[in-house]
Amino acid sequence: MAKTKKEAADANEAAVADGNEKSYHELIAHVNPIARPLASRKLSKKLYKCVKKASKVKNIRRGVKEVQKFINKGEKGIVVMAGDTLPIDVYCHLPVMCEDRSLPYAYIPSKGDLGSSAGSKRPTCVILIKPHEDYQDAYDECVAEVTGLPKPL
Repeated sequence: MAKTKKEAADANEAAVADGNEKSYHELIAHVNPIARPLASRKLSKKLYKCVKKASKVKNIRRGVKEVQKFINKGEKGIVVMAGDTLPIDVYCHLPVMCEDRSLPYAYIPSKGDLGSSAGSKRPTCVILIKPHEDYQDAYDECVAEVTGLPKPL
């Protein structure tokens, strides 16, 4: 019998809680076809750390609706999107919005890891990291690497 979405999510959360986290290559196998530019393993870890530091000072925007609203208002930062979000229609308009406003953006392989790095128990598919002086070095390093990623055609 096939698993429902809720059963699959519960099994995934249980695996993470047990310490049986999936490797980077296992996570890449479940990434959407639109998830370009995909961050490397090293850049993903840097982005997770930057999200964690930003969430401690409450300097992030979380979720499609909130991120979209603040991009439209002209807020600056790095947009980090999860590559394993289904359906794709939920957030496929965000890369175009980021390119129009020249915001750096990147995809990472797991929405569960993105949510947990933001200090949430729920998976998160999009986060906007705003600049702040407490973590400016990590932020600048992430901006430099994300802008250096090749953009999709």
